[in-house]
Amino acid sequence: MTTARLIIAVVSTLVEEFAFYAIWRWALPELDIYVPVWVLVTVMVAWAVFAIVSFIFVTSVLRRRAIVGLPTMVGMGGKVRSPLNPEGQVMIKGERWGAKSIDGDVDIGEVVAVVGQDGLQLIVRRVGTGNLKVPGNGATR
Repeated sequence: MTTARLIIAVVSTLVEEFAFYAIWRWALPELDIYVPVWVLVTVMVAWAVFAIVSFIFVTSVLRRRAIVGLPTMVGMGGKVRSPLNPEGQVMIKGERWGAKSIDGDVDIGEVVAVVGQDGLQLIVRRVGTGNLKVPGNGATR
């Protein structure tokens, strides 16, 4: 995949460089605009550097694996939407999730924090009134 992208990037950059030359050589003189050769060379070199930097950046971004789903939920806080006795539903980041409480029964509206996962179900703990902040919603425990 990277080889194909590299070939496409090189070919497209060469076409763009030729377009700069064609505009400089034929289009600008028709409009009585004369640009020194050093300006053309500077623009072409700057464009080539931009293309190389863009290719390197995009390649590194495409190789990075996105972390999504349940593993990102650990540590987040949310509110109970259906009673957890010990299983029910919670709302975290605007999404409704199935959850199981490790603190026993938890009523609707109480704040919980995600401490783990079991398959597609979140494992949550009731958030108390101490001074420990729970990431994600600013609630205290």
